Amino acid sequence: MAQLTLERVEHRSLPVAVKPHGIWRIVREVTLLAVLFGVYNLGRFLSADHTGSAFRHAGDLIRWEAWLGLPSEAAVQQHALRIDGLAEVANAFYASVHFPLTAVVLLWLMIRRPAEYGKARWALASLTGLALIGHMFFPLAPPRMMPGWVDTGVLLGQSVYGPSTDSGVANQFAAMPSLHVGWSLMVAVFLIRATRSRWRWLWIAHPVLTFTVVVVTANHYWLDGLIAIALAVPLLLIFDSRRVRIPADVGELAQRLNDKPAVASSSSARTR
Repeated sequence: MAQLTLERVEHRSLPVAVKPHGIWRIVREVTLLAVLFGVYNLGRFLSADHTGSAFRHAGDLIRWEAWLGLPSEAAVQQHALRIDGLAEVANAFYASVHFPLTAVVLLWLMIRRPAEYGKARWALASLTGLALIGHMFFPLAPPRMMPGWVDTGVLLGQSVYGPSTDSGVANQFAAMPSLHVGWSLMVAVFLIRATRSRWRWLWIAHPVLTFTVVVVTANHYWLDGLIAIALAVPLLLIFDSRRVRIPADVGELAQRLNDKPAVASSSSARTR
C-alpha cells in the first residue's frame, strides 16, 4: 500500500527581483495630479462672473448657521486674535501646509504603499471633483470678505490671495465645500491606514487644526468644513484599501516565500 508522509522542505530564500518605481511612473502620476489641480482651478474662471451670487450665498449661509445654532465664526476669530502671535501662525499654516503635505503624503504612498496609493488617489480626486461642482453651482464669498470678520492674511501681510477678489491664482469664491478640511481629513485617514505605529492616531490632529485655522483666518465657515467632511467620509469608505488583499510591497511577498511550510513529499511514497 502507498504511504504518504509529510516532510518539512528546506529551501533557500528565493531571490525576488524588486523593480524600482520607475521615473516614468512618478512622472505619470505627477502629471495626473497636475491635470487634476488644473481642472480644479478652472473653477476660478468659471465663477469669475458670479460675484453677486457669491455674496448673496454668503448672506444666506450666515443665516442658516444662525438658524442651526452654530457659534459665530466672527466671535471665535475675535477671541483668537487676542492671543499674541496666533494669527501669524494660523496664516502660515493655512498657506504652507495644505498642498505641500498632501503632495508629500501621496508621493510617500506611491513609493512605499502602492496598494493604498491607488485608493487614496481616487478618493482625493473624487472629493475634488465633487467640490468643483459645488464651487461652480454655489459660489460663496468667504467670511474674510464679509463685514464683521478680519482678513488676517491682508492685515498681517501674509495673504495668499491678494487684496481684491480677482487677484491671485486661486478661486476666491471656492469656499463651499472646504477642500482644506476635506483633504486634511483624507490625509489623516490615509496615514492611519497605511502605518502601524501606535502614534498614528495623532494624525487626526491634522484635520482638527486645519478646521480651526480656516475659521480663525476667516477663510471658511463652519458649514464649509462640515459639508466637506460629509462628502469625504463616504468616499473614504468606498475607497477603503483594506478591502483589497494586495501585499503592500514585494518585500512582504518575499517574507511569505521564506516561510517553511510542511508539504507532501512524493519521494516518501512507498509501495508494500
